[in-house]
Amino acid sequence: MATRREWSNILLSSDKWQEHLYDMLLESIPSSVLLVDRSLRVMSANRNFLEKARRDERSTIGASLNDVFPTPILEFTRVEEKVRRVFEQGELLRGEQITYRAPGIPTRMYYYTVVPVKADGRVECAMILMDDITEKVRLVEQAHLVQARLANVVEYANDLLVSADIAGCIVTWNPAAERATGFSSREVQGRAMVDLCDPADREDMRSMIQQMARGQMVSSRELRLVARSGALIPVAWAFSSMRDEAGKVSALVAVGRDLTERHTFEAQLAQNVKLAALGVMAGGIAHELRNPLSVSYSAAQFLKDGAMDPAFQEECIQKILDGINRASGIIENLLRFSRPSEGGNMKVIDLVPVVRETVRLLSNQGALQKVSVSEDYPAGSILINGNTSQLQQVLMNLIVNAYAAMSKGGDLKIAIRSEGGRVTVFVRDTGSGIAESNTAKIFDPFFTTKGAGGGTGLGLSICHTIISQHQGRIDVDSKIGQGSTFTVSLPAR
Repeated sequence: MATRREWSNILLSSDKWQEHLYDMLLESIPSSVLLVDRSLRVMSANRNFLEKARRDERSTIGASLNDVFPTPILEFTRVEEKVRRVFEQGELLRGEQITYRAPGIPTRMYYYTVVPVKADGRVECAMILMDDITEKVRLVEQAHLVQARLANVVEYANDLLVSADIAGCIVTWNPAAERATGFSSREVQGRAMVDLCDPADREDMRSMIQQMARGQMVSSRELRLVARSGALIPVAWAFSSMRDEAGKVSALVAVGRDLTERHTFEAQLAQNVKLAALGVMAGGIAHELRNPLSVSYSAAQFLKDGAMDPAFQEECIQKILDGINRASGIIENLLRFSRPSEGGNMKVIDLVPVVRETVRLLSNQGALQKVSVSEDYPAGSILINGNTSQLQQVLMNLIVNAYAAMSKGGDLKIAIRSEGGRVTVFVRDTGSGIAESNTAKIFDPFFTTKGAGGGTGLGLSICHTIISQHQGRIDVDSKIGQGSTFTVSLPAR
């Protein structure tokens, strides 16, 4: 039996087998292949070329390059000149891109190479290999387009766009960041983002970068940058991580929004609110003081005119004293509103006995108005950090208001709940309720729905001030004809 080498020698010695092998190799090549002789006539063309050029083998084999390629392509690429150079020099020549459009088919782009085929050291023919790079070129163009769009987004974005490595050192720094801080991209490239932050915010920035580098999510946060001028720039930062093909964090991206204008606007708005509140307060003070002062003035005029009736003189004196006391009470309430007298005397107290004692003090008034009072307190102690007298003042105000809303009787429920580190006191009545248009104003100074002489409108304002100083909040939920529920929420001890 013949060996493998013997079979190979037999096959290779066969001209028919060599021709068949050549054809198989030529047809299996994914490139378009032309074999030309020294006169630049086509000796062979594979199926890939014939199909893409829309030509048949009969009209192609033996044809010159002038007949196979359009004249503009030949003139632009100078293929003939380069093929001749390969015959002369005997070296492989890499060409360039060809844009080729056969009749009736879309334009295709090729990259061609000319390979010398030698026999006995002499170049007998040249092989032109053409690779179809149409899709690659389109993908590159699309990539460039996307890259250009992203570059435009980064270039013209109003937000600060910063990229950094996993250590937090800056890689890119867009023009918005340059405008906000005064530092150019070249100046900050390679610097740690932490170094550009306000010293008070550096630890927060360092912590966020470390978490992102470990692949953890971080929430948006406001941190300040130090500008070239030394000014602090408040920036709301949102971080995201970039990962490589293995899913490992490879870079960090930070998007920051300059809050300088927003803070300025908020400060102006707050100032306008203060001025508006001051105007309301001034009007309220003038209105509340005018009545007792007018009565006192009239009574003093009668005394000045020498009224002889002792009873009338006594009445005038009493009117003057009442007016002074009322004006003094208004001033006292104003002082409590602006600066509660015992605001600094905070200590740990049990809220349950404070509330229970306050309800007991006002129980007689509730009984006279036919109000049924129910209480619901936890079994144990509820400890908070607070001022007993101030909290009693708040509770008394809320309970008295509830009684006033139930002039024909009703139900009043006082309850305390403790949950999630907060303590909440509920004061719920079944009175007349508060109009929806007024619920947003009841804590404003001098706002009242009572008639003249019925109240100063400072009670709930003082309550709001006291609870705010206790790091708490006071809210109301009310409906006309169904009653109101005031909730006082305080931090638990």
